[in-house]
Amino acid sequence: MLKWQIGDVTITRVVELTTTSLGPYLLPQASAQALAELPWLAPFVEDGKIILSVHALVIESLGQRLLVDPCIGNDKVRSYPRWNAMQTNFLEDLAAAGFTLDSIDSVMCTHMHVDHVGWNTRLIDGVWQPTFESARYLFAETEWDHWRDEEQEFGPVIEDSVQPIFDAGLADLVQDNHRVTDEVWLEPTPGHTPGHVSVHIASRGEEAVITGDMIHHPCQIAHVDWSSSADWDQVLAAATRARFIKSYADRPVLIIGTHFATPTAGHLVKDGERYRLDY
Repeated sequence: MLKWQIGDVTITRVVELTTTSLGPYLLPQASAQALAELPWLAPFVEDGKIILSVHALVIESLGQRLLVDPCIGNDKVRSYPRWNAMQTNFLEDLAAAGFTLDSIDSVMCTHMHVDHVGWNTRLIDGVWQPTFESARYLFAETEWDHWRDEEQEFGPVIEDSVQPIFDAGLADLVQDNHRVTDEVWLEPTPGHTPGHVSVHIASRGEEAVITGDMIHHPCQIAHVDWSSSADWDQVLAAATRARFIKSYADRPVLIIGTHFATPTAGHLVKDGERYRLDY
């Protein structure tokens, strides 16, 4: 379990799984040869393949606990075999990290893809019920407007992991710059999906940003033009990524990757004509 302290804010990572199998699909540009040309990528590469981590991040700010991107979830019908009817110990690991289900005040999904909404719900007596019954679930309105009538690639994701939250009256539609607390707010980073957001944290002069899927893997820091096959708009995704990296490079802002394997976080620095993650 990794933790970071940003002023008075604590951020905790809880991992559901790591994988190297998705790399060729998501980032086919990331060949073993191309990755080997960037030695600083070593912690994020295994046997010439990119490592992707699926994890949630819990932000503790001003007495509030905000869970960002609740992963894939158990028991879901998914077209990707490794995720179909999956069983992990995520909720047990979350509790072991000190976060009981009723201690979460807000749940935030950077976007509505399969691996960012799964634990919004859990199967109880054959019915999808909100996992965090005491929480409000915050969804960017632009994102919801897109996906509410859009079929998703990996299965009935909206039906089993998002719509039940609305049915239970726990959903709040917010703007893509919504302020959750005085220390935590959303930052619009569209391209991967129409309403994709990142999460900005600032406290006592220190800052961090949780990327969401604006950046899937650190190799995209060096190759900002490497857009994912899962991007809704690859050109916009690349432009957003380039703008983000240029804006935060060589600044004391901790960048926490939503899919970055350990060490997961670092600072963006100029590296010749490119950029890299300094961890």
